[in-house]
Amino acid sequence: MTIKVKAIIGSTSSRSVNLKVVEFLREKYVGKLEITPVFINDLTMFSVDLESNPPEVVTEFMDNVRDSDAILFAVPEYNYSIPGVLKNAVDWLSRSNFAIKDKPAFMIGASAGVLGTVRAQMHLKQILSNPMLSPALLPNNDVFIGSIQQKVDETGQLTDQATIDFLDKVVNNFIEFYSKTKAFAELRA
Repeated sequence: MTIKVKAIIGSTSSRSVNLKVVEFLREKYVGKLEITPVFINDLTMFSVDLESNPPEVVTEFMDNVRDSDAILFAVPEYNYSIPGVLKNAVDWLSRSNFAIKDKPAFMIGASAGVLGTVRAQMHLKQILSNPMLSPALLPNNDVFIGSIQQKVDETGQLTDQATIDFLDKVVNNFIEFYSKTKAFAELRA
């Protein structure tokens, strides 16, 4: 079974290290995860004036995310929090008729700082606890890749074996979590 994962790329940078990690995951776990990056660069800023009739780019984004088995949040950290563009995407998702509610999800984050994106991910978890969002987040498998510049080669490919081994563990844990979450949802139905 291949899990269809939409990876929300929280950065607008063309050199995003988080996108590079998502691309690494997409290539490494083919057959287990079908990861499709979802870019949020062009989303219209959320406004209550637009929520009853959102722009086409927004409805396409929400439909794209809804059309998945699971969500991967690729979380950069800007000024100890999530980027505004990611908050905007999450704000739109909160108005999407529960597009991600109870959907299995996990997070990754990479940065040049030694803490990875720990503060941003903690903040995003707090935001996602909103009942209008509430994905089923993989517990106890935080991926904070710090000092990323020391863990990639000159082309941006992840080369640090300890990080790769940890990602293997997290992906395997997510697959198990996904199966249990889906089985439980079927029992409730």
